[in-house]
Amino acid sequence: MSELGKAHNKVRTSVELFAGGGGLAMAVHRAGFRPLLVNEYAKRACETLRDNGAAVRDKDDTSIPKPGKARPGRRADGWPLVEGDVRGIPSFKFLKDAEVDVLAGGPPCQPFSLGGVHKGTEDERNMFPEMFRAIREMRPKAVICENVRGLLRPSFKPYFDYILREMQLPFVQRDGATWEEHDEKLQKTLAEDRTDPAERYIVTAMPVNAADYGVPQIRQRVIIVAFRADLNVDWEKHKPSPTHSEAALLQSMHDGSYWKRHKVSAEVRDRFMANLPQQPLPVDDGLNLKPWHTLRDAIAGIYENEGKPLPRVLLEHVHNKEEVGGVADHVGWPGARTYPGHTPNVLDRPAKTVKAGVHGVPGGESVMQLDDITFDGSGYRYMTVRETARVMTFPDDWALAGPRGEKMRQLGNAVPVKLGEVFAKAVASALDDAEGRK
Repeated sequence: MSELGKAHNKVRTSVELFAGGGGLAMAVHRAGFRPLLVNEYAKRACETLRDNGAAVRDKDDTSIPKPGKARPGRRADGWPLVEGDVRGIPSFKFLKDAEVDVLAGGPPCQPFSLGGVHKGTEDERNMFPEMFRAIREMRPKAVICENVRGLLRPSFKPYFDYILREMQLPFVQRDGATWEEHDEKLQKTLAEDRTDPAERYIVTAMPVNAADYGVPQIRQRVIIVAFRADLNVDWEKHKPSPTHSEAALLQSMHDGSYWKRHKVSAEVRDRFMANLPQQPLPVDDGLNLKPWHTLRDAIAGIYENEGKPLPRVLLEHVHNKEEVGGVADHVGWPGARTYPGHTPNVLDRPAKTVKAGVHGVPGGESVMQLDDITFDGSGYRYMTVRETARVMTFPDDWALAGPRGEKMRQLGNAVPVKLGEVFAKAVASALDDAEGRK
């Protein structure tokens, strides 16, 4: 039955799978969705969610969670958290009557092989099948998935196209077939165009750079958004466009407003500007794009951290692994170095992609170059966990569980909160429009 034209005064609801340290779940919650179920497997990530107020729920519990009472500082208060492998959740069918508005998550999609004489093979850690099971069993109105841009590489694209078709037709089940055989069946079904709209989804995959949406980080990803076909959602009308640009950042540097805002010395400014083009890139007229946010912006404070600069990390903090200024996870860490192929972040660009590691990440993503080029004889140091969390647009009062390496792993695997929020709000707006909500 179509939802079109119904009056909806209730708060929208969500389910989050593969929640990790909470980036996308927090984003969806900020967009106005009330979590009915949150699932995560990793021990430390579950601890993070609990530390921020999530309530553990039994995987066999089929009651519909009621809204909880928020507690100050508890951003995940009342989130019903089912810990463990998603494959251990017996069924999501109890959520069908709750009319879930959005199912969100970033399913692990491990490498697969197209090699071999006859069949392609899949990694058993691929969790997209569980995402499709959840879609079949709860029939959400919308789906939001985030994954790595590498899925668009030529070697992966045949399988990625299959994923998109499977999301379009989640009720056409695989039943033991290879993915290639299943894909042939999906393509035939789509060509016949006879599927019940309530069992079909309209799917859009968007390559994005998080920096273009206000995240102080170059992070190339794919966002997949799907709407149930019977809702007649006009996603083209609501899908978000970039709000920030490199050209606008360079313009602000050339006109001096960027340096003035940060009170950067002439020496530091001139050293950086020496490597820039003499003329800024042309700014797109009429789009009113804002400058990319930089690592320096993140440390100074943006969004809800605006006006709250992180205390300066001194050499003794690094050598002694000390917390700086009483800020949680703002702890100096020794041993940073650079070498060919392992180059640092610079303060006046968006940070490099945060990766799921602390030491040994291949491109120097955890290292930053400082204004003080004599710092520790090198001018480099490791980013603190809190600086990295700001690059991922997590608020400072979001607690992260575990030792440094585990905290960095959670951040590297997360969806930047700001990026997720932009898309979740657009999905909410598109649903509101389709359903005639005021």
